[in-house]
Amino acid sequence: MNTKFLKIDTSDNVAVAINDLKKGELVEIDNKKVVITEDIPAGHKFALTDIEANENIVKYGYPIGHARNNIKAGDWVNELTIKTNLGGLLSYSYNPIEIKNDIPNKNITFKGYRRKNGDVGIRNEVWIVPTVGCVNGIIGKLAEDLRKETNCEGVDGIAAFPHNYGCSQLGDDHENTKKILRDIVLHPNAGAVLIVGLGCENNQPDIFEKTLGDYDHSRIKFMVTQKVDDEYEEGMKILRELYKIAKEDKREDVPLSELRVGLKCGGSDGFSGITANPLLGKFSDFLVAQGGTTVLTEVPEMFGAETILMNRCKTPELFNQTVKLINDFKEYFLSHNEPVGENPSPGNKAGGISTLEDKALGCTQKCGSSAVCGVLGYGERLEEKGLNLLSAPGNDLVAATALASSGCHIVLFTTGRGTPFGTYVPTMKISTNSNLASHKPGWIDFNAGTILENESMQQTLEKFITYIITVASGELVNNEKKGYKEIAIFKNGVTL
Repeated sequence: MNTKFLKIDTSDNVAVAINDLKKGELVEIDNKKVVITEDIPAGHKFALTDIEANENIVKYGYPIGHARNNIKAGDWVNELTIKTNLGGLLSYSYNPIEIKNDIPNKNITFKGYRRKNGDVGIRNEVWIVPTVGCVNGIIGKLAEDLRKETNCEGVDGIAAFPHNYGCSQLGDDHENTKKILRDIVLHPNAGAVLIVGLGCENNQPDIFEKTLGDYDHSRIKFMVTQKVDDEYEEGMKILRELYKIAKEDKREDVPLSELRVGLKCGGSDGFSGITANPLLGKFSDFLVAQGGTTVLTEVPEMFGAETILMNRCKTPELFNQTVKLINDFKEYFLSHNEPVGENPSPGNKAGGISTLEDKALGCTQKCGSSAVCGVLGYGERLEEKGLNLLSAPGNDLVAATALASSGCHIVLFTTGRGTPFGTYVPTMKISTNSNLASHKPGWIDFNAGTILENESMQQTLEKFITYIITVASGELVNNEKKGYKEIAIFKNGVTL
């Protein structure tokens, strides 16, 4: 790879600076010489030809917006010189493309936990889940003291997951809370769960219990704090029983086809669509070829690249569901009088991402080139193997929680700026550049920045596959080592 710049697609009229380019520097591309007219930071775009006002800026082979004013060859192209093409709701037509995945099935296994219902987990943890935020203090104390008492011996972790909801909610907000909490309780990464309620909340424990269906009563227990004399003593008593059961679980060989992986990005930069996101796309295609499952979310960050996903849908029904997925989120923005295309954050812009289309075309590379086999609403659980799309916003913690709640065992999180957070399943950080990986080794688990240096995508992919299998078999990622485990639930309506 050229160490100075990269033209991603042959039809692009911009290139990306791999390293800082200085004003007056001469670069040669496609047998043409371009003089850089101003300093260009690494990760940012510069024009390869003169671009007239209102003419499309093309990157990844697709328009990422149009020029606000005339742009000269060698000029810096950023959020000040480019404007999004996105608007309101659109009509779409189904133009399916032929999908070929000729990656062989290598019959790989990992060490997982086979649950009573046949499901598989990659962790065996004891969790405490509140039905309502009023008991957050109690569950935190219970988890802390159980960790001290047992030192987590024989289990992979002990965690409480506080949240602010479960009461004073109406309609979809209340249903969303119940769905996400149900999904957490039933997640196979938990070997045992204590559900703690208050007693007077909207999310009544006995009603919530019905959402669990036919669950394992020996591993999922309830405690309603208003109905016991001493909630601490009663909670610890139940937790000791649950811990005793969970610690007997053992890992066994499980086919890679059982692995379910969430695909997420945050703090993206100009290298996201060149290194880490395409790496996840290659991995997604590999896992799907093994019979496994990947899930792409962050619906607002699909705007501008949605037709690529729509035309990869296996059936017209899935196409229609994807159209609804996109337009429902656009209507959500418009109902709040917010523009559809104002997504890139200050950090994104500083890293070289100028428009939502720029972000989306990089973002959607995380799901490779496989066919779309399923489309999930927020809080719904996976039913189809292969690549799935999930309704959730771009917000890192809300989206990561939604991925875990769909049934993903692990969230793969690409980042060019870095972030320490983790949701309630392992949240692996993949850096887009080596500077971030060396600067934040306590955040970053895998460095995809080597793709910009002397390592091929295939070499990086092979290392990545090996690392994923190691993590699925028990190796902790940084958020787990530090105990950074949180949940966030999507909220749209009023609070009573």
